[in-house]
Amino acid sequence: MRTEILIVGAGPTGLTLACDLARRGVDALLIERAPALFPGSRGKGLQPRTLEILEDLGVLGQIRAAGSPYPAMLPWADGTAGDPFPLMPSPAATEQVPHPEVWMVPQWRTQEILYTRLRELGGQVRFDSALLGFQQDANGVTAQVEGLGTVTADYLVAADGGRSTVRRALGVTMLGETVDPRPSLVADVRITGLDRAHWHVFPKAPGGALALCPMPGTDEFQVYAQYEDGEPDTSADGVRALVAARSHLPADAVTDVRWASDFRPRAALAERFRAGRVLLAGDAAHVHSPAGGQGLNTSVQDAYNLGWKLGQILRHGADAEPLLDSYEAERLPVAADVLEISTSIHRGGALAGQPGSGPRRATRGEDTDQLAVGYRGGPLSAERRTGLADDELQAGDRAPDALLADGTRLFDALRGTHATLVTAGTDAPPLPAGVRTLRHDAYGPTDGRPTLYLIRPDGYIGLATETPTDLTPYLAALGLAG
Repeated sequence: MRTEILIVGAGPTGLTLACDLARRGVDALLIERAPALFPGSRGKGLQPRTLEILEDLGVLGQIRAAGSPYPAMLPWADGTAGDPFPLMPSPAATEQVPHPEVWMVPQWRTQEILYTRLRELGGQVRFDSALLGFQQDANGVTAQVEGLGTVTADYLVAADGGRSTVRRALGVTMLGETVDPRPSLVADVRITGLDRAHWHVFPKAPGGALALCPMPGTDEFQVYAQYEDGEPDTSADGVRALVAARSHLPADAVTDVRWASDFRPRAALAERFRAGRVLLAGDAAHVHSPAGGQGLNTSVQDAYNLGWKLGQILRHGADAEPLLDSYEAERLPVAADVLEISTSIHRGGALAGQPGSGPRRATRGEDTDQLAVGYRGGPLSAERRTGLADDELQAGDRAPDALLADGTRLFDALRGTHATLVTAGTDAPPLPAGVRTLRHDAYGPTDGRPTLYLIRPDGYIGLATETPTDLTPYLAALGLAG
């Protein structure tokens, strides 16, 4: 079997990448060793930047319908409820940030939505298809896949989780630490005796903190428990006994246990994200504490960063080496920073909504919404102007949304697989096919200098210049020279 991209692992990372490649007309084979999609609610918080990505992929409406804002946290002690408090700020939408709130959707539902979108785009997932081994050379990758035999591909992307078979086969080391040596348990249950308007927390429960969060669009709660000693019992009876021991509810209040798992929070980062024609993404490249809701979101952004680059290489003839090298150069520092944030929040009190105790004193909100994630100084960020203040829009920054003169949004114009030239105070020069142009005079420096902003297909400013001739070499690097 022949494919252009072999993706290993049909979690949020693999599904996002497969959707992005499918809409670019790139042939991708997505394999998953399990017989079905992951069934748990684990990564339930979608950050504002992830919502922008999902809007571009055409699934934001489904995500909105499937989820809700985070409920207020209701603390309990000795069977008595205290005063509710918000886990994080609830900022209002602005012209620049249309989706400012974290949106709660169970991970299994997010994956279902992406899977449906992939099938709409003509793709599919091959389940019960474990990667058995692979080799690579200068011309491609040859893999052995259970049930499919030999598969050849131009590139292989490892999206197969924290215990990545691909990463281990490459011999790539994970560097990091155990965030918390105590184990934790997470489960999806049906439970009676609690309202669904609050996230019920028992921070001083015997044996460790307990949290019961209602999952939107379902009749289930997510159970999250920390253990001060002992090991979690993930059986149905074990989960019932846990809830009874740490709350005022009886064991039979848990009427069904749909899924349960245990883990020890870790923070680990792969020493590299690329080895020849094999690339690591998502948990295969970085593993996070669940605090702060960073793991799934960072993984989706990995896929979004990589997808357009593979598309430019395979469909537009862009030079492969610099674009593939830029994936690690851009995403590895981001992952390292996000690991620090999630670790800080975890150690500061994952269930209490308190500031982190780590060196960054990270908190939920601006530290976690991932809107400030950018690539200033990176290999694809060409800032050709001088004398800019740090808070001015620059190459490498996320391109903020804006209202255009015709009443539409800039994000509407950016949506799709193309690059976009936004001009401020000047008209666009002639450009090759594959680059859209629009004028937005407020989208420029405060001193009003005419400026050209070339926005990459993933919504980040690649080039900012006052000189039109700078466009040609930059576009050529993306395979868009005309």
